[in-house]
Formats: sequence, C-alpha cells, structure tokens
Amino acid sequence: MNTTPSEEINSEDWNSFFLGYSDIVLVANSDEVDINDLMLRFPKTTLFVFFNKVYKVLSEPFMRSAILVSRSGTLGANLVKSGKVSKVLQYFDRSSFLGVVNLAIGEREKFSPASAFGDVKVRHLDLTDVFAPFYPPASVPTTGFALCFWLTNLQPGVKVTLAGFSSKRSERYQVLDVHDWTFEQVVLRLMYRRGKIDILGRQRANPYAELSAHFPEYSPAEIALTANEVLAERLVNLSSFVDKLMHVTRFLRFVDRTYKRLKPTSRKEQRWAALEGQQNSSRSAGES
Repeated sequence: MNTTPSEEINSEDWNSFFLGYSDIVLVANSDEVDINDLMLRFPKTTLFVFFNKVYKVLSEPFMRSAILVSRSGTLGANLVKSGKVSKVLQYFDRSSFLGVVNLAIGEREKFSPASAFGDVKVRHLDLTDVFAPFYPPASVPTTGFALCFWLTNLQPGVKVTLAGFSSKRSERYQVLDVHDWTFEQVVLRLMYRRGKIDILGRQRANPYAELSAHFPEYSPAEIALTANEVLAERLVNLSSFVDKLMHVTRFLRFVDRTYKRLKPTSRKEQRWAALEGQQNSSRSAGES
C-alpha cells in the first residue's frame, strides 16, 4: 500500500484549503494552453493547478495563486525521481505559491517524503479508493482527470475548469497508452454537459443529440447506431493506412531497435534499474 504520509488530510481539511476561491483552473501541459489568456479570463480569486513539468506551458514565474500536482510512480513522485523538482519550482512565485500535492493512485504508486521537494509545503493525496470501483482496470487515470473528478465530488463550492484537456497528441507532447483516454473524455464530457465542470474550447451542445430534435423521424437509437457504423468504417480505413505505414517504416524501426540495443545505459538508468530490482526482490521475499 502507499506509504502513510506524515500529515493525514481528510475531506474537511481539503474543503478548508479550497475555501475562498471562486474558480479552480486545471492547466494541462498542452500546446493549446495560453497562460496570458487564462490570467485575463479568470478573476483574482482563482486557484490555478499545474502538473509536473510546468515549463511546457510557463516561460516565467507564475504570479497568481497556484499549486503543483506531482504524480507518483513505483519509486515515488515522478518529479523527484527525474531530479526536476528545483527546475519546476522556479516557475512559481513563492509569495503566491501554495505548495505541492503529491498524488498517488493505486498500490504501486508510492509517496515521496515532503523533504524531497525542498522547502515548500507538501500535501499527500491518495485517490486509490476513488477510482478502483469504476475506472477500467487495465489502465490508470491521468493526473488531470483524477483531480478533476475528485474536486467535483469533493464539492468545495467552486467552479472547476479544464484548460488544454483535449487528449490530442501534439507535435511536441505525446499521450501515454497507460491511460484510457476515450473513457476519460466520455466521463468529462458527460460532466461538462451536466454543468458540473467547464471545459475551455469545447461546445456544450452535442450535435448528435440535437439531430433527433431537428429530424424527429429518426430516433436517438437510430442516430447512435448509425454514428457507430460510420465510426467503425472510419477505424477500419484508418487501420489499413496504419498497416501500410508499418510496412513502409519497418526498416526505420529496425534501425531504431538496433540503436537502442547498442546504446549504453546511463548511470541514472542503471541506478533506477538497480532500485527497481531491489524492490522486486523485497516484494517476492515478502510474498513467499
């Protein structure tokens, strides 16, 4: 299980923490984010939430009220593991920065001690029990989705807005396959269209749902089945193009695999591999 944090924080404590804010804006590390526009759009009573490598969206210290959410992995917070804590914290003005939230979801994700983040306030948040009942078991929630869902159900009395949450792969940043992006987008859009959250750049009306109003001769079931049919055909066509690309690029993939096999591992990679091996050995000994 996750290491018990030194300071246990319950729902009442979190509600007190968010007290006084009219808005909470979750800022994704996305090319679609315009920080200057966000600061103009939202009032001074807004709390901005950033995630991990904020230099993807910030180019100078952020002067408004903000927190940084750092997701954990098997060896602790990812920022701590990558050695980027000091690099990331320099993008926040200490007079308005409220600290770090070390987030973990699942038994394999371990907290890092508060001291690992330096001289900033650190809070630990374990959301394992929140998502275990319904999130697809083969995947893990993204940090932004998890925090959005938790905040909405915490009901702190503030408006939660998502900025840059499109799940699109950009030219600079990839999306990871360990998350179920389709599932998350479905949940987020349902929450959005019920007015539970706001999503910048997204239309609240569902054009497919509006079809039955404009064309009453077609039932919602007929529209849904036809939409699924069209989507299935598009996916089949896409798969055929992917197969062609796989064939054309097989030599490049061979070169890439060969390069990775011949490339020597760095000292950091060797160190983390050794630590993971020690953890696996300790876990096996405990189970035997």
